[in-house]
Amino acid sequence: MRDILPVLGRWYAARAPFGLATVVEVSRSAPRGPGAAMAVGPDDEVVGSVSGGCVEGAVFELAREAVADGEARTETFGYSDEDAFAVGLTCGGEITLLVRPVTPELDRAFGAVAESVAAGEPVTVATVTEGPAPRGATLAVWPDRALGALGTTGLDAAVTADARGGLALGATGLRHYGPRGQRREDTVSVFLQSFAPPPRMLVFGAIDYAAAVARIGAFLGYRVTVCDARPVFATPRRFPAGVEVVVEWPDRYLRDTGTDGRTVICVLTHDPKFDVPLLREALRRPAAYIGAMGSRRTHAERAERLIETGLTERELSRLRSPVGLGLGARTPEEVAVSVAAEIVALRWGGTGAPLTTTRGAVHPRPPGDPERRGV
Repeated sequence: MRDILPVLGRWYAARAPFGLATVVEVSRSAPRGPGAAMAVGPDDEVVGSVSGGCVEGAVFELAREAVADGEARTETFGYSDEDAFAVGLTCGGEITLLVRPVTPELDRAFGAVAESVAAGEPVTVATVTEGPAPRGATLAVWPDRALGALGTTGLDAAVTADARGGLALGATGLRHYGPRGQRREDTVSVFLQSFAPPPRMLVFGAIDYAAAVARIGAFLGYRVTVCDARPVFATPRRFPAGVEVVVEWPDRYLRDTGTDGRTVICVLTHDPKFDVPLLREALRRPAAYIGAMGSRRTHAERAERLIETGLTERELSRLRSPVGLGLGARTPEEVAVSVAAEIVALRWGGTGAPLTTTRGAVHPRPPGDPERRGV
C-alpha cells in the first residue's frame, strides 16, 4: 500500500473513483502479507499487486464492480484441487481481500492519510471488513487526532485506542470487537493497517561495502544513514541518492541517535578504535539487527575487547559477526546481498537454508506468532 499511495493520492485529489483491494488475512503459504494492495482507477489503470499474479484478473473485476455499485465486499481465494483452471493461489495458501470503492464522499480521510505517509508521519487506517458495522467504513488514527467513523461511538473509541497502541510497532492485522467496541466479543472484524515511518538502517564505515549495503537497504525500504569519522570517505557522491551521509565519530553519533526495535545497525569500519566503542553502545540499546564485518579471528579479538569494557555475554550474544549469511560472497554487492538475506531471515524467523532442503511452509510466520509455522 505504501508503494502505491502516491498514485492513489493523485486519483483521490482529482476526485476520480477507484476500487481498492487490500489483503486483510492470509493462511499457509500465501504470496503476499496483510496490507498488500491493488487498485483499479481511471481508464482501468492498475497499480499494485495482492498475489504476485495468481488472482489479479479476478480482483480487477471485483474492483470495477465495487466502483460501479459503491459497495464494499470481501473475497477469499485459495487453491482449487477440483479445477486446476479455477481462480486460486497455485502456492496452496489462502488470502482474504477487502475490496472497496474510494471517493472523497465515501472516505473523508484518505487524502490526509496519503499526505501523512508521504511526510513520514505515523497513522493507522482501520476498516470494517465483517459484522453489523458498515463494511468498508474507515477511521484514520494519528497519535493526536482521528478522522472518520466505523458505526458507533464505542467502536470508534476502542479501535482508536488499539490503533495508537499499534503505531509504535507498525502493527497490521485483524482485530475483533462487539458492535459497540466490546473487547470480549467478535461480531465485528476491523482491519488495522499501520503506516509507521520507515525503519532506519545505520551503516558505519564509508567503504565500498557500505555503498552496496546502503543501496540494498534503501531497496528494502529502510531510511539509510552512513556515518564515518573520516571526511575524505564520508562524501555524498560515493553513495546512492537519498542516503544520508554523516561525518562524525560512530559511537558519538549513535549516542545521539534514537533507535527502536526495527532499527538495523551494520558496523563495517573494521577498525577497533571505531568498532569497540560503537558496538558497546549499540549492544545496549534497542535494535532488530546488529552486525559487524570481519573475519572469525577479528570477531574473537573484538569480542574479548568488548568483554573487557564491561559488556556481558548476554549483551554480546546479540551481535551477528561475521556479518551476513554464508553465501560465499566476494564482491561488495554480493556481501550486501548476504547481509540483507540475514536481516530478512532474522526478521521473519527464516533459516537461510535452501528451500529444496526444507519441509513445511515456505513463508514462516513472524517470531512470536502463536500459530507460526516455519520452514
